[in-house]
Amino acid sequence: MKHILIYSDSLTWGIIPNTRKRLKFNQRWPGIFENILNENAKNVRINENCLNGRRTAWSDPFKEGRDGSQGLAQVIEMHSPLELVILMLGHNDFQCTHNNSVFLSGQGIAKLIDIIRKAPIEPGMPIPEIMVIAPPLIKNPRGLVAGKFNGAEKRGAGLNLELEKVAKENQVHFFDSNTVIDANQEDGIHLDAKQHLILGKAIANFALDVV
Repeated sequence: MKHILIYSDSLTWGIIPNTRKRLKFNQRWPGIFENILNENAKNVRINENCLNGRRTAWSDPFKEGRDGSQGLAQVIEMHSPLELVILMLGHNDFQCTHNNSVFLSGQGIAKLIDIIRKAPIEPGMPIPEIMVIAPPLIKNPRGLVAGKFNGAEKRGAGLNLELEKVAKENQVHFFDSNTVIDANQEDGIHLDAKQHLILGKAIANFALDVV
């Protein structure tokens, strides 16, 4: 059996827009992704490590443990051997507590790629393939997330293009979710069940030649 680690935030955790509730595994894109790969005889298991509010490489002044670079090497060690690590992060780099640019967020992803490749895995275990997924661009944050994402649409504009550049420079796989979905209409940030379904199918089709 091949193991895939998905390292992400609330978009993948499956928070239902404008609530604190969570979609079930088979409704979230990782579950859909796993089911499709297994239907294609890939024999995979998805390991979700998705934390609400996780940044690429910055701390949250109000909640502990949101710097995605802290502890990532141990997560890789914990779940090895891994066939593939999927990174889908970036939105939270643009919360109002930060004045980040898309360049800085891209550098955060580059840092995570470097950590994965240098993680202390056991001898003989493979360094996993890496896939960067650009999240859907932030659009007019509203509802429960409006305050903390004030101005995020402007700061995060073009993130997908920057992540594509970073992925190319670091020779990792890249998928732009903006080619298949947009941010949810409810809050301008998260994904609803229909979007999870579309995204899970698209990533599975893309990954069939990777795993």
